[in-house]
Amino acid sequence: MLGLVGIALYNWWIVVAVQGRLLTSTDAFFSDLEAVGRPDANVLQNLDLIAGLTLLAALLLRGSRGPRGPRSEWKWLIVYSVAAGFGGRFAYACAEGLSARCRSAEWHLRLPPHHYIHVVVGVVEFAAATFSVYLAWQRTRAQRTMLARGVKSIGVALLVGYPLLGIAYLMDRLGAYFEPIFFVSFSLMVAIELFERTERH
Repeated sequence: MLGLVGIALYNWWIVVAVQGRLLTSTDAFFSDLEAVGRPDANVLQNLDLIAGLTLLAALLLRGSRGPRGPRSEWKWLIVYSVAAGFGGRFAYACAEGLSARCRSAEWHLRLPPHHYIHVVVGVVEFAAATFSVYLAWQRTRAQRTMLARGVKSIGVALLVGYPLLGIAYLMDRLGAYFEPIFFVSFSLMVAIELFERTERH
């Protein structure tokens, strides 16, 4: 149950996308909505912080044990959940996906330290979660279970998603369409980790 709460909080973007008030442009990344001075930024920052802490607690309570012993991807999901929480604690100083001036200041290192901390922990969050998917795929690739198929599907989604995310970042276009690929993929990976059986059946 705790894990499901964390996953729900992590996916606050769904409510924002449906509601439409905060997402004024599909060219924005959802992290831009947490930038200092944006409407309801503090609420979204706190949701990320609480989501990270909740996912961390759920993963620690569940432990690394899998049907064939400790799962190597578990520790990387721990890193992912910590980074997700830090992302909420240290927000962007400005919405770099929506402002050319902000993007220029970012590249010229003219923004406050908390902006760059957010950038770094965002990279760590995505890298750790992606590596956990790779390790889970390595662990389950010889299996023909629903779990193994799920992990493989997540891996395929990420292979498709990363080039799209790169294009969106470089062109400042359609970020709101491509970023959710990762939120959904990482959430499914956490769900698999939390609900996988601990014993062989």
